Amino acid sequence: MSRRLPVLLSADSEEAGVARPVRLIVGDTALDGRVGAWATANGFKGQKGRLLLCPDEAGEIAEALFGIGKGFESMALRGLADRLPGGIWRLDGVPDGQADLAALAFCLGSYAFDRYTKVGTEPPARLVVADTVDVDRVLDLARSCDLVREMVDTPAADMGPLQIETVAREIAEESGATISVITGDALLEADYPAVHAVGRAAIPARAPRVIEIHWNTDRSDLPLLAIVGKGVVFDTGGLNLKAGVGMRNMKKDMGGAAHALGLARQVMRAGLAVRLVVLVPAVENAVSGDAFRPGDILSSRKGLTIEIGNTDAEGRLILADALARAGELEPDLTLDFATLTGAARIALGPDLPPLYTDDEALAADMLAASARVEDPLWRMPLWAPYSDALDSDIADLRNDSAAWAQAGSVTAALFLKHFAPGTGAWAHMDIFAWNPRGRAGWPQGGEVQAMRAAFEMLKTRYPG
Repeated sequence: MSRRLPVLLSADSEEAGVARPVRLIVGDTALDGRVGAWATANGFKGQKGRLLLCPDEAGEIAEALFGIGKGFESMALRGLADRLPGGIWRLDGVPDGQADLAALAFCLGSYAFDRYTKVGTEPPARLVVADTVDVDRVLDLARSCDLVREMVDTPAADMGPLQIETVAREIAEESGATISVITGDALLEADYPAVHAVGRAAIPARAPRVIEIHWNTDRSDLPLLAIVGKGVVFDTGGLNLKAGVGMRNMKKDMGGAAHALGLARQVMRAGLAVRLVVLVPAVENAVSGDAFRPGDILSSRKGLTIEIGNTDAEGRLILADALARAGELEPDLTLDFATLTGAARIALGPDLPPLYTDDEALAADMLAASARVEDPLWRMPLWAPYSDALDSDIADLRNDSAAWAQAGSVTAALFLKHFAPGTGAWAHMDIFAWNPRGRAGWPQGGEVQAMRAAFEMLKTRYPG
């Protein structure tokens, strides 16, 4: 599905000889000669994200200056890709060890969602990278990231449970993995009652399903990695109907599923030393006469009963069944991704997803990986005293925490902890999967969050 233009060129390519330089300017680096005079005349002082095209004596573009700011950040080069005119370029001034990340940033900044309209006709800028860069690997990671963003950007009419299944089948086939899908009323027979309850109000063509992928299953000597993603293709809020402003971007509520599939693709493509299981519950939280109701008591795969206080807290319900299924396989590590709560945005804003885990080693590895690849995460506490907010008088727990606790992202994570595997470590990422403001290199729309950090952690722990 992902359409990655070959925006990277290797240093030994035929085009490398005609590449024009882009000089990366950190802070107030002094510039002299013709370029210095041109920069002064244009008020260019290395401001972060500013591009200045510099002419030669004939008035043709000879080189470009790009401001990085006070310290080098590879991801700032996302903004460069969106501003450079078409042609072939090379970077001057990339620090040692940053060439791969800088190349990836350029790829991510080249993304455009053009399924329904053509964004532009001018060929994109292409970048000649250092001979130390593994172009194929960088492009492959960019493709996985683009896949996530395209899935999130695609309207729900064209990205329903069946379409998520189709993408999952393509990913599985690409890497020789096996896939199984349980759909509709068969979910009850297969003991996925919470997934069925949330998705049963949708029309038959958009029936709920659980998608399960297995890879490397013959390697019993390898650790088992479980990746779980929330796949609510559209969230009306159910009978607790959202207001219009809250419903507008709910096509992105399957962002967790997109991240799970994108990460799984990358794990398999990189040949990491793991056995892999991927679990994606895909549903539409629709409104009909068969919709589940506030006050209902739902069963779950783990056997715990759940009192429904709010049908708009549905993502945790489908994850409950998926995490319980993961636990049956006794994984060594479980990662789940979900656009779970608005409270996470209130706490940390749209760009900084919270990370929840009780495993200190996993937390340290994830945060270290986050810093290395400039994919931000912030650890939040699984604060046990708030668990009481999930108590119910008539069921094992409730899906909407009591108002006194207030910390909605924390209590949602605590809810998931009831269903998380009892073996190995578990981490939950409450992602937004969306850029609410468009800027160069970060167009408004779908965004990849925490996935690159997770992959960096995994390839460090389980190198192929």
